[in-house]
Amino acid sequence: MTLSSPAPKITLRRATADDADSAADVLLRSRAVALSTVTWPRSDDEVRDYFRNVVVPHRETWVAEASYEGEIVGVLVLAGDEVSQLYLLPDWRGRGIGDLCIALAKEHSPGGLTLWTFQVNKPAHRFYERHGFVAVEHTDGSGNEEREPDVRYVWQPNHT
Repeated sequence: MTLSSPAPKITLRRATADDADSAADVLLRSRAVALSTVTWPRSDDEVRDYFRNVVVPHRETWVAEASYEGEIVGVLVLAGDEVSQLYLLPDWRGRGIGDLCIALAKEHSPGGLTLWTFQVNKPAHRFYERHGFVAVEHTDGSGNEEREPDVRYVWQPNHT
């Protein structure tokens, strides 16, 4: 007989100060796997400080929390009509958490959304395009601190 534990319920909630380090760790672990070829201009400690002192207290920051683990498995940062950040722990991808985050972002900005992602992040391109985002601009990366070529995506409600 095989016993399986039920899938955890994922809750999206506003981040608190106590979530800052876990949210930063989601970003750090995610980009280490998904964006290993990108050169990052900030150390891991600088990223954690930024989440503690800027992102969580001053940005609309949401976390995805797994119910029975109590683990933060995703982070979404909104800046008006921009999806500023969306990262999931690598082992939690493909479970619908990103879908929940995008649905929340669309609910908060029903008139449309924009976001940037790196050109090398092809899985992100597929994910956003599946959610109705359209690539509208490609750059050489000179406008971002990583100096990595990127793509700007836009979602308009009439595109879904």
